[in-house]
Amino acid sequence: MKFLHANSDRLIAILCILPSLIAVGIFVYAFIGWTIWSSLLKWNDMMPLRSIWPFPDNITLFPPNAPFAGLDNYYRLIFTDARFQQDIQNTILFTVLFIASSLFLGMFLAVLLDQRIRGEALFRAIYIFPMSVSFIVTGVMWRWILNPGTAQTGAIGVNQILEIIGLGFLKNGWYTDPAIGIKAVVIAATWQMAGYTMAMYLAALRAIPDELREAARVDGATEWQVFRYIILPLLNPVTLSAVIVLGHISLKIFDLISAMTGPGAGFSTDVPAYYMFDTVFRGNHFARGASIATLLLLMVSVLVVPYLIYNARTEVQR
Repeated sequence: MKFLHANSDRLIAILCILPSLIAVGIFVYAFIGWTIWSSLLKWNDMMPLRSIWPFPDNITLFPPNAPFAGLDNYYRLIFTDARFQQDIQNTILFTVLFIASSLFLGMFLAVLLDQRIRGEALFRAIYIFPMSVSFIVTGVMWRWILNPGTAQTGAIGVNQILEIIGLGFLKNGWYTDPAIGIKAVVIAATWQMAGYTMAMYLAALRAIPDELREAARVDGATEWQVFRYIILPLLNPVTLSAVIVLGHISLKIFDLISAMTGPGAGFSTDVPAYYMFDTVFRGNHFARGASIATLLLLMVSVLVVPYLIYNARTEVQR
């Protein structure tokens, strides 16, 4: 009876998760496979799609009767497409600056709040508030703030503030200047995500026993030495988790770019996700867009998969 009862419980559990497994299999993995296959074709305009039994002819679920191109789309993107090459450079620069600034500012704010200052709950809410808005809202807001103005309107936004306080020599074109371009977007992205890293670091700081710090101080360590040799090493797992999350966001960033700058002058703020949108929905170059999507998937996988393997091995060791 126990055996039958255990089997029935197992069957019920399988039936409960089966719809989710089917949905994930179709809408995630099947469409990933569909995208990868599309990237291997010469599908560059509106073409009739193939159907397959048992679906009737008017239900088209599969790539079109387009010629097979192999890896030609990838070769053209990587080695001959100047815009995609610029996008990769922008993405690398954005990722490095975004992660570094978010980690630094988040840790700085967390260390300040860890001093048990008065009004800590209010400051914590203010710092984490930007996470409650979408990147679209952030992009629109920072587009206004960093708008350099025109000859007719004069300086506005940050440039106007700089004029008022006597620092007019610091005015610049911000996101309209190709030399700055993607760096202005980093400011907006950091503003939104620094609160996230602050919350992670603050939770980690509060989890460090006070006895460790006191023991180091008794041994003659300065506050900087306590932070450098005691606290920082204990924050490494949090830093790694934050790098993975922020890196994942930066590699597939689209909504912030779309709302704030678009591709920018000379594609100075263009990124692969925005290029994919342009290519597919405005240019009808479906195979090229699928190739960009596949390369984005590979880039994110290179970042995330090693982290998942590391976490799995750590859990096994524990």
